[in-house]
Amino acid sequence: MKIVQAIKKLNEPFVFNEKRIPLKEPLVLVFGNRYMLESEDIYDEVKDLFPNAHIVFGTTSGEIIDDRVLDGTVVLTAIEFKNSSVLIKRRNTNDYKNNDYKLGESLMAEFPKENLKHLFIISEGTSVNGSALISGLEKVKDASISLSGGLCGDDDRFERTLASYNENPKEGEIIAIGFYGETLEITSSNYGGWTPFGPERIITKSEGNILFELDDKPALDLYKKYLGEKANELPKSALLFPLSVRLEEDSEPLVRTILNIDNDKNTMILAGDVPKGSRVQLMMSSVDDIANGAFHAAELAMKGREKNPELALLISCIGRKLVMDQRTEEEIEEVKSVIGDDTFISGFYSYGEMAPFSGQQECKLHNQTMTLTLFSE
Repeated sequence: MKIVQAIKKLNEPFVFNEKRIPLKEPLVLVFGNRYMLESEDIYDEVKDLFPNAHIVFGTTSGEIIDDRVLDGTVVLTAIEFKNSSVLIKRRNTNDYKNNDYKLGESLMAEFPKENLKHLFIISEGTSVNGSALISGLEKVKDASISLSGGLCGDDDRFERTLASYNENPKEGEIIAIGFYGETLEITSSNYGGWTPFGPERIITKSEGNILFELDDKPALDLYKKYLGEKANELPKSALLFPLSVRLEEDSEPLVRTILNIDNDKNTMILAGDVPKGSRVQLMMSSVDDIANGAFHAAELAMKGREKNPELALLISCIGRKLVMDQRTEEEIEEVKSVIGDDTFISGFYSYGEMAPFSGQQECKLHNQTMTLTLFSE
């Protein structure tokens, strides 16, 4: 596996971190600030650097490269596989009338199953129901094929997210990268570091990822009551107080971030499904808890690996970044302390993370977690 990385700042060309080496038909992952990826020249600029590449774009709420967290930049990671190959497919939510489950089914059906080891998803982040998308993918996916990825970000604005494959980034795009090869070893994991607090309430009315009522009371009214003055800063302030959602009495809790609110309908729109009957609590965290969570996520990703990872794709939640503030890089440093200095690191801060729970195969949508996907040949 050969890897080169570069960083682009506003109104400047890409600058490579080390000496640039020629790559044959590489996979080029380009994660960046939404305003910079709106440039009409961004695809051509990357294409000029890698004429025969598979180029995937995604907007972020912060860019990750090596042990650094950047804002207002574009980071590029180009990978040439020695014994493996990639197949990339795309869909747009508008073509499925926002039926993300059907989109997931259709997207997964595009991939031949033989020697397919892993599917990595870069998804539109502001309107997609990540839970429904994953359910559609999982329905037609073989159990032997692992799945991870994340929802694109737009800093803390929640205005629009962009993604693309071999064209300029645009809205509504969902990109799936299939990794094929007998020698590939790919592992993924996630961990949060958030603590529930306050009373546990029951979801008494919901529809998909829209939450109407808790304990037969308007959910948004209750949430605003807990936030106090911070309710005036919604939806941004919701990133600091996500919801813990338990689907069953003894099930592993999922964390859900509020993507938006509808004051007219008195509802909350979350990144994934919040089924009726689920139990819900507010959550909070500290800088140390989040850093420790990143360390634990890395430990889980490394558990049982036969080879040292050559590439690590990190997707962490914008809510974690807001809590960490000036200490955001600490969670990346914690990851690096576990996976080693010889592993190339790239990734971004997101509106949702995709990975299985530890010891499980089926992928879930998470919020407020650090998610790792580790690659080696």
